[in-house]
Amino acid sequence: MIALVTDSASQLPPELAVEFGIRVAPIIVNIGGVEYREGIDLTAEDFWAQVSNGDLPQITTSQPSPGTFSDIYRSAIEQGATDIVSVHIGAEHSGTVNSARIAAETVDVDIHIVDSGTASFGVSCCVWEAASAIAAGASAQEVVARAQRIRPAIGTAFILSALDFARRGGRFNPELLDDSEQSERQVVAVLSGYGSELKVVAQGHSVEELCDQIVACFLAEGRPIRAGVCLADPATLVFTEGIEQRLRAAPVEVELVRYRVGPSIAAHTGPGTTGGFWYCTQD
Repeated sequence: MIALVTDSASQLPPELAVEFGIRVAPIIVNIGGVEYREGIDLTAEDFWAQVSNGDLPQITTSQPSPGTFSDIYRSAIEQGATDIVSVHIGAEHSGTVNSARIAAETVDVDIHIVDSGTASFGVSCCVWEAASAIAAGASAQEVVARAQRIRPAIGTAFILSALDFARRGGRFNPELLDDSEQSERQVVAVLSGYGSELKVVAQGHSVEELCDQIVACFLAEGRPIRAGVCLADPATLVFTEGIEQRLRAAPVEVELVRYRVGPSIAAHTGPGTTGGFWYCTQD
């Protein structure tokens, strides 16, 4: 039996964790001097409930300890795991991979550590592919190869200033965009790309326009995809729903999940994050 482990910086949706039996090591989040285990002591919903007026509190993060990983690995072994594939946020972003490697030396089964080379739901893309390979009966080596193969093919498209549109009395009001001077001040750029090669690919003045442009990035290759669309603070829900609606109507097959931006990622992106990640499921 192959067990699959990741960390909470992956923003892995609960439905995927349950479907594939994925174990999640919590990132440690310090907010105002109080430490939380992301996803355990502090959910994304709890976190955003603490954020008012679009202002984030002071947040610092640290990787799970080797002891946390050792406990997770031993639990998997006790439940019958003969191999463990552990897929994590890229080493350039966090020391999580190093903690996992230290912990791997403390257990008696083979631990296969995968550096996803990315963060947020990009990590979950690698986890999703690995989980699908396990479900199909792949060996541990094949699972690792599948997860590593898609790393350079994970795309992202996002904007970071959606609140210019969404937080108007708590809800988006399209009438605010009728004024040309107002609209001119609210031009927002869409960034997209693969891996760390991101660039501005479009600009927009309205929610509808921006959702169209983001989805165009997801579907640019015209092939079936797996996709995760993010929801950050509640004011960005109008974008999340707009992107999801367009993806569900796409002319190609889209396996779609929604993920919540938690504090380990919000500490770097802030409120107003909109967009997501995808990868093609056919070569």
